[in-house]
Amino acid sequence: MQIVINTEASSPLFAQLVEQIKQAIKAKKIKAGDGLPSIRQLANDLDINNKTVAKAYKLLERDRVIETKSYRGTFVHPDAIKNCEVDLTNWTSKKLENMIKELRKSNVTDSEIRIAFAELMNQ
Repeated sequence: MQIVINTEASSPLFAQLVEQIKQAIKAKKIKAGDGLPSIRQLANDLDINNKTVAKAYKLLERDRVIETKSYRGTFVHPDAIKNCEVDLTNWTSKKLENMIKELRKSNVTDSEIRIAFAELMNQ
């Protein structure tokens, strides 16, 4: 699997990394049970910050595309191909978009929406 990060692209580096790992899994370039490089190793190979790789791995693990086995490393999840189709970011955006439309129809101002959202996120 070869990962190429484009620092000039508009999409964040972690998102590029997530997408490329998912694409490699879908194309069966990496398979269930295959090991992935450590966070530090991949960051060094790509010349990016460890935190960027850690964020990508955390999102992939959340989506059950990869799994971390204590002290043994990070591996492709057995259900990775199926789980690559899950896009929680897109799902969340659609839910928020629908809610904002509904609030605007009720004449709630954008400012009121932002204030309520910020308060709820700080709970």
